[in-house]
Amino acid sequence: MFNSKICDLLGIEYPIFQGGMAWVADAQLAAAVSNAGGLGIIAAMNMDGEMLRSEIRKLKTLTDKPFGVNVMLMSPYAEQVSDVVIQENVPVLTTGAGNPLLYMKKWLAAGIKVIPVVASVALAQMVAKRGASAVIAEGGESGGHIGEANTLPLVPQVVDGIDIPVIAAGGIADGRGMAAAFMLGAEGVQLGTRFLVAKECNIHDNYKQKVLKANDTGTMVSGRRSGHPVRALKSPFARAYAEMEKNPDVSDGQLDEYGAGALRRAVVDGDTEKGSFLCGQVAGLVKREQTCKEIIEEIVAEAATVIKNAATRLK
Repeated sequence: MFNSKICDLLGIEYPIFQGGMAWVADAQLAAAVSNAGGLGIIAAMNMDGEMLRSEIRKLKTLTDKPFGVNVMLMSPYAEQVSDVVIQENVPVLTTGAGNPLLYMKKWLAAGIKVIPVVASVALAQMVAKRGASAVIAEGGESGGHIGEANTLPLVPQVVDGIDIPVIAAGGIADGRGMAAAFMLGAEGVQLGTRFLVAKECNIHDNYKQKVLKANDTGTMVSGRRSGHPVRALKSPFARAYAEMEKNPDVSDGQLDEYGAGALRRAVVDGDTEKGSFLCGQVAGLVKREQTCKEIIEEIVAEAATVIKNAATRLK
């Protein structure tokens, strides 16, 4: 339906990536997205090498379609993970929370297509020169770790600054967002928040319900003091953390201790008091739980309609 370089590059049907969300993006979710024609992605997050190997092998029993792994470069296990993805013949890697140049040479030598998440033109140009197959230009509207630039100004500047495909991310949850990304010059989109409520997503139901009930002002950013800002749904934990980091009497160590395990408490335990419910600003557009197949097909159909109707605005 869409003529996209990213589909040709990766052998996928639709130019839709599922975000590599820590504690969320497991083999089951990634396989469901890949089977539906997108690119499903396992989040390596803080997995050690053997834990990731097990998850990759599980995914391979669920799909024979292309898939990816997201490597969180801040992880203490990043070195182990960087080798396991080669050993397990992972076809596509996305990277986040850091600069991937330390590992790119060996990944590229192994024939892996490396697609880093970037929050600036400078980083996009750096990884493009080192052999990246594409980049994911992610704006600050997204959930989880964010940069300073927003999607609307970031994507066209990245498109103009490099000669490899760009995937737009941050603030995209429906076909209108996908169509807009194409108009900005992107070859595809990455979605996270919309897939939080996929039927194949294994997060706690409390998490899903918070996403479904959120509105346009339902998220907030904390963590700027550490230099690693994070967007999450407003919650007792998020508000308390934000107040603590404003207090000069609270040390960085105390902040780290308070925040340790908060995402797991949200995803696994559904702890509405002490959990950190990472989520993008588009939560207010996410209204119902669907299968990954339904989500992807609905987005693609809506995007096609929007693009076709756009011509009616021209005289």
